[in-house]
Amino acid sequence: MGGSTNRSSWAGTITFSTLIKSYIKLQSQVVSAVRAVASRVSQATPGRFLLLQFQMSQVTQIGESISNIISQVMSVINNSIRNQKS
Repeated sequence: MGGSTNRSSWAGTITFSTLIKSYIKLQSQVVSAVRAVASRVSQATPGRFLLLQFQMSQVTQIGESISNIISQVMSVINNSIRNQKS
């Protein structure tokens, strides 16, 4: 394996950019699923509606988690700035 020796060896490292891109992709997949069900309501089953509802709630939870992460990062930055001033 190549690469820099001072890099973190944790393979799960992600950036805000990849996180947001993945969220947008997931969100668009759910929107497509909603459109597909809406266009064929007569063929939709209760199970499909439940699955769709579950997917929509997951997207909402992920969005809230991303929002919380951003809020925490902003708080850390603001605290750092406040500490430098005093």
